[in-house]
Amino acid sequence: MVFARKTFFDAVRVSLFDGVLKRRQVAGLTAILDGVSDVREIDDRWLAYMLATAHHETGRTMQPVRETFAASDSRAIVVLDSAFEDGSLPSVSAPYWRRDAEGKTWLGRGLVQLTHKINYEKMALATGIDLVSRPERAMELSVAVDILFIGMETGTFTGRRLGQYFSESTEDWAGARRIINGRDRAELVAGYGRRYLAAIRQAG
Repeated sequence: MVFARKTFFDAVRVSLFDGVLKRRQVAGLTAILDGVSDVREIDDRWLAYMLATAHHETGRTMQPVRETFAASDSRAIVVLDSAFEDGSLPSVSAPYWRRDAEGKTWLGRGLVQLTHKINYEKMALATGIDLVSRPERAMELSVAVDILFIGMETGTFTGRRLGQYFSESTEDWAGARRIINGRDRAELVAGYGRRYLAAIRQAG
């Protein structure tokens, strides 16, 4: 997919970043755009929705983040433990973020929050990256981009994939949230997706 990146960045700076793009945001956006090359053409709505998902899941930093946005695993565990103990995580039945016998934590990391050991194992198989021995690698930008693309294209996250929501006969921006997290903030992410699509098409 080839388009004028300066035009794209100028457009999203205004429509999605309140007129200011920081260096790390540009780096994250660039890494995602680089995931699509001229020999790997995809539907521009797929790219737009992946950008929108990263935008939302990272608090628009466009960089891999830990669950709770903590600066370290240890701090994230403290925050999650506190939320679990006071009943703020009603959908969580067991504290998956606590360190296992090997000292590893399977808390959320990346451009999309990859959580639970079983999901790290599935994504390790899908990407060929050893995320089981080193789950912290999900915080590396290039690895996080691979996880984002493969998970959303193939349905590795939830069993739902981009092709089910964007095809020749389908365009379901809100429904596509099921690829990641049910209906949570579905309309908000859909709005981001439409703005990213407008920028892609403006730059095309």
